[in-house]
Amino acid sequence: MASASPPILPISVPHQSTPVPAATATATEEAAQASALRNLLNNLSATASSALSQRRPWSELLDRSAFSKPESISDATLRLRKNYSYFRLNYLLLVSAFLTLSLLTHPFSLLLLLSLLSAWLFLFLLRTPNSPPLVFLGRTYSDRETLGILIALTAFVLFLTSVGSVIISALFVGVAVVCLHGAFRVPEDLFLDDQEPGAATGFLSFLGGAAPSAAASAAPAVLAAARI
Repeated sequence: MASASPPILPISVPHQSTPVPAATATATEEAAQASALRNLLNNLSATASSALSQRRPWSELLDRSAFSKPESISDATLRLRKNYSYFRLNYLLLVSAFLTLSLLTHPFSLLLLLSLLSAWLFLFLLRTPNSPPLVFLGRTYSDRETLGILIALTAFVLFLTSVGSVIISALFVGVAVVCLHGAFRVPEDLFLDDQEPGAATGFLSFLGGAAPSAAASAAPAVLAAARI
């Protein structure tokens, strides 16, 4: 009697995943960064458009018949508070215009600031969890190290170059103009809506608290300087 042959056991071949080429990974990362940049720009554009639609008419801001000398420092401070609540977005646009004009007249400072903003965008803000670590001069930097370098670079640009002085000077001039306008503009003909412009949402929401008190505290000094 012939012996039975042993059963043939199935042999499974493990599936080997095909490695993703480096070029494909780089293209995917660039596409993710481009998509994140588009979303950021779209959000900023939508927020800016919404804020600009709620600004007060410039003719109302510059109405010559509504200007008069305040009777006292307290009267000037009260006017400034009311005018700020009503013309908040217009004042913000004025300060932004002074800042933009100042940077345009200092191209080196503008170039430094744009380079700093680009570094924050592409080295930190637009990076995804799947982004490869930053490699520079043969050394790999973690996200925490990259953040520390960006913070140190920001402090250097703002405090040890002309960028800081240009920004501070423009902000000082803009705030001084706002304080003078708010102190001399009679607010009796202004009527606030139930929802104040610019106080709701977005990147302008932080202006609702600290800015009025800061502007009001600066009004006496600006008014005194104007009387000299």
